[in-house]
Amino acid sequence: MEKALAELGHMDELALMKSPVHNLNAGAKLLATVIYIIIVMSFDKYSLSGLIPMLLWPVFMYQMSGIALRTCFYKLRIVLPLVMAVGLFNPLLDRDIMLQIGGASISGGVISMITLMLKGVLCLMASFLLVATTPFDSLCAALQKVHVPKVLVTLLLLTYRYVGVMTEELAVMTDAYHLRAPGQKGIQFTAWGSFLGQVLLRSMDRAQELYSSMLLRGYHQHFHYAPIKKFGTADAIYLALSILFFAAVRFVNIAEMIGRLFVR
Repeated sequence: MEKALAELGHMDELALMKSPVHNLNAGAKLLATVIYIIIVMSFDKYSLSGLIPMLLWPVFMYQMSGIALRTCFYKLRIVLPLVMAVGLFNPLLDRDIMLQIGGASISGGVISMITLMLKGVLCLMASFLLVATTPFDSLCAALQKVHVPKVLVTLLLLTYRYVGVMTEELAVMTDAYHLRAPGQKGIQFTAWGSFLGQVLLRSMDRAQELYSSMLLRGYHQHFHYAPIKKFGTADAIYLALSILFFAAVRFVNIAEMIGRLFVR
């Protein structure tokens, strides 16, 4: 539990760093990320060579932001295996040979599997970059600017803000359980029902206290989010160049062109 809380705190520290990427308007970064994900997902399942150049944008942005790529993969270490498992059965379903490399034959299932895995990794890299370079209040304000329903924005903000509170409650209950059952590893299966029931009851009590505190501070079904940086020239240039790059990679197979040059 303590490790989870430390990682949440580290995400806030990453978002408060200073770099050219951190200084960009939150709305510009949000739009660029959404467009990037849409373009990545629009590639055909066999278009591996066309998809590979899309890796350049997140790698470049990570370098500009001062955030190491290994930090991204470490933070996403639980989600990445699930994403990588998406296309594992493709080689069994699609056995038609599509590529010959030397004496090795590569089926369409293998190509589509690698393409799906790469799509998932690229989308996760872009999403993490957005969250790691933008304070969450500013990100929620940007979502509201693009007319995402206020209920969803409020739910997202409260979930992020108070997941730490829930984690602390779980830590207190876990410590109390181990004090009553010294030497026992984990929580006994027979106690799972009562443990989860107590978590639900404590969560409801804590939620009511938090809501009462919000009302006392003037909450009326909407938040006054942290002000976001005004959309300026640098933001417009960043957004325009990003879209131009996405369009160029989507409609021109750069990897194939480079390959033909080397073959000649």
